[in-house]
Amino acid sequence: MALHIAFVLLVAGFCPAVLSKPDGTLGKETTVREDQNNGTQVDSLTLATINTDFAFSLYKELVLKNPDKNIVFSPFSISFALAFLSLGASSNTLEEILEGLKFNLTETPEADIHRGFGHLLHMLSRPGDQVQISTGSAMFVEKNLQILAEFKEKARVVYQAEASSTDFQQPHEAKKLINDYVSKHTQGKINDLISDLDDQTLMVLVNYIFFKGNWETPFYPDLTVESKFHLDNKRTVKVLMMRHRDLSTPYFRDNKLSCSVVEMKYTGNASALFILPDEGKMQEVEASLQPETLKIWKDSLRFRMIDELYLPKFSISTDYSLEGILSQLGIREVFSAQADLSGITGDKDLRVSKVVHKAVLDVTEAGTEAAGATGLMLVGTALNIHPLEIHFNRPFLMIIYETNTQTPLFMAKVTNPNEK
Repeated sequence: MALHIAFVLLVAGFCPAVLSKPDGTLGKETTVREDQNNGTQVDSLTLATINTDFAFSLYKELVLKNPDKNIVFSPFSISFALAFLSLGASSNTLEEILEGLKFNLTETPEADIHRGFGHLLHMLSRPGDQVQISTGSAMFVEKNLQILAEFKEKARVVYQAEASSTDFQQPHEAKKLINDYVSKHTQGKINDLISDLDDQTLMVLVNYIFFKGNWETPFYPDLTVESKFHLDNKRTVKVLMMRHRDLSTPYFRDNKLSCSVVEMKYTGNASALFILPDEGKMQEVEASLQPETLKIWKDSLRFRMIDELYLPKFSISTDYSLEGILSQLGIREVFSAQADLSGITGDKDLRVSKVVHKAVLDVTEAGTEAAGATGLMLVGTALNIHPLEIHFNRPFLMIIYETNTQTPLFMAKVTNPNEK
């Protein structure tokens, strides 16, 4: 099964972010140590736990605003873009962003947070011949706006983001420039990220991520059949249902939360967790989503022979404006006249006016057969006392993560596989 995911944020450094001029007041400038050899770096697993906490908090807010809808987003891209934005923030604006990202600033200094993200970016950017993960950031800066050399250098060194001079007085051309950049780097998965630009726009920060993985054990197209997917206890839709027979894969039955967890590995350093709540138990599972819950699921997974596994073939996409949701997570001041982003230009006349996030998730049968035998048949058959069939024929959750760093790259809730 091939998975193609792309997602972008348009905000001040978060994916796509737009900075514009308000009537502002200021705070004092913050500094970030550039020497990456000084201080302690947030280790990968700690950062993964914090990013997971942010991912689940964001997910719960998205569910509240989009009940019974498909959800897909990249917590990595959003947190990375906001961390990038925080390079230019000071005072309370800075604290709100980093605490909204679930960092405890009394335990982890700001400079160490940036080093942690820089290290994570380095880990994810290492070339691989199996899983493809490409991510990057860019700054589109009004041609007459002078940004501080220090901010530009930190953006380049830590977040590998280059600045591009842009004429925002020509909004159509500026929009095309940014959208073409995003489309190119997401292999055409994300188009028209920006639909319009505010006439006061001075700067757009973009972050993108593109993921492509092949299942270690692919689904065979000949076994895909049309089947019913239960939207709720009254409504069904016909979907294309992929099928595996006699699949040995990590599995855990969580009786406490009334859900089944199946891990599907990609060839290379990535995996997908599929969480199937029992009928009527989705809200209970969603309410329990915490980093500790995910750790319990991962630690409890054991290889098990699944006699029949049914998973819908689907392609879903979403388009979010995140200002209100981020405000619910405590990130408020950056959207107001009190925003202090003086670390970008030296003045306090910038605020974030818009945060846009788009994500696309395609799940199909395609995979590479060559790696199908690796590590899959070693254990599990002795536990196969009762036949096990798992039907993802009702709403379920999906989490894609990079296995070396345990970083959650994408999270999705599939309520209707037919809904684009």
